[in-house]
Amino acid sequence: MRRITVNGELRETSATDLDGLFAELDLPTPLMLVEYNGTALTRSEWQEIIISDGDRLELMKVAAGG
Repeated sequence: MRRITVNGELRETSATDLDGLFAELDLPTPLMLVEYNGTALTRSEWQEIIISDGDRLELMKVAAGG
């Protein structure tokens, strides 16, 4: 298990990548924005990320509205 911080909350995860983390947290992958260790990621960069102990992630769900 890895200890990471997600949206300011410490948690343990068995996920090794962002897709696995989204599945574990039951989040809709197509609607997500990600900041990884202080850096905003483009969707094309997601596949390069390997989740490690101590990582900090901010996950935001895009919502349309008016």
